[in-house]
Formats: sequence, structure tokens, C-alpha cells
Amino acid sequence: MKSLKKIDETDKKIISLLMENPEISQSEIARHLKLSQPAIYTRLRRLKNCGIITRLVGVDLKKTELHIAKIEITAKDPQEITNFFSKCPMCLNALITSGRHNVCLFLISEKLRAIECCVDYNIRKNPNVSDVEFNVIINVMKDWIVNLKIYPEKLEKSPCGKLCSKQPCYQIESCLGCPATIFYRGKFP
Repeated sequence: MKSLKKIDETDKKIISLLMENPEISQSEIARHLKLSQPAIYTRLRRLKNCGIITRLVGVDLKKTELHIAKIEITAKDPQEITNFFSKCPMCLNALITSGRHNVCLFLISEKLRAIECCVDYNIRKNPNVSDVEFNVIINVMKDWIVNLKIYPEKLEKSPCGKLCSKQPCYQIESCLGCPATIFYRGKFP
């Protein structure tokens, strides 16, 4: 929070310009704000060093045909759930929250049934979990840029330690398999 106190009106304008167009040059920002390019460089460096701005390269989910589900979970140990999904290529993010549901997961796949299988076998059957609410994201209002975990070299076992070929969902072809493994039947990522 200390770093947010250091933001002035010029910094806010710079951040706004970058959010509108992440590819905007320092010279263009300087022209918009009637400042010198070195002044913009100094401000950008300070904003980056403070962690206020960062650059994210990823995939815009709004422009894909991938399925996204929001999974709300009540768990005795929410950290156990988030740790399990921390390396999962299907997990966009895991949040520990307050309220009745204390974990929120965002899972993604080319096939909705693959997400359902993941939830059925890795969440619903977990003795740590007492309640699960499964919601499919129908539409996103704004661009949603995410850094999907892509594994150029496929593994024998999934990052969670499971062997896809031994999983019931995979055997009946309901699941595409883990995108990190040699068993993956999907095309993306």
C-alpha cells in the first residue's frame, strides 16, 4: 500500500494510457502528456520497480473456444486444495476466500467434460472437501488475458502426480488427459 501513495495524477495518466494500449511507446506517452521521453522513462521505471505496473503476455480467453468453470469449494484446509492445483495446467487461478466457500478455482479446458472429471475425481472425492459448487462461465465482459501453463516437453505423469492412462475418466474418453502429459488428446495448449 505504501507504493500506491506515491502515485500522482501523471502516473495515473501513464497507467491509463498503458492499459488502453500496452504497446504505446514512451515517446507517444510523452506527447500525450506534454512531457519529455526521459521523464516518462523515469516514471515507468519507478512504477515497475514498485510493482505497480507489470507486463503480462498471455492468451485472451475471450478470443478462444476454451471452456472456463468457476468452482467454489468449502474445505477444512483450503491451502491443501490450492497447493494441489498450483501446478495444474487446467487451473487459471486458485483463490482462498472468506464466507461459506473458502476456495475459488478457475479451471479451463477444450472440453467441458474434462473439467467435470477433474472436479469429480480431484475435488468431490477429497475428504477435505465438504461442499462444491460448479459454475460454467458463459461470457466474459472484458478481455481476459491469462498466462496458460504450456508444456512444450510432455511428461509421463501429470504435475499432480497422477498417471492419466490409469484414470477412469481418461479410459472412457470423457477426459482429454492432462495438457502437461504425453497422454493429452487435446490441441491446446
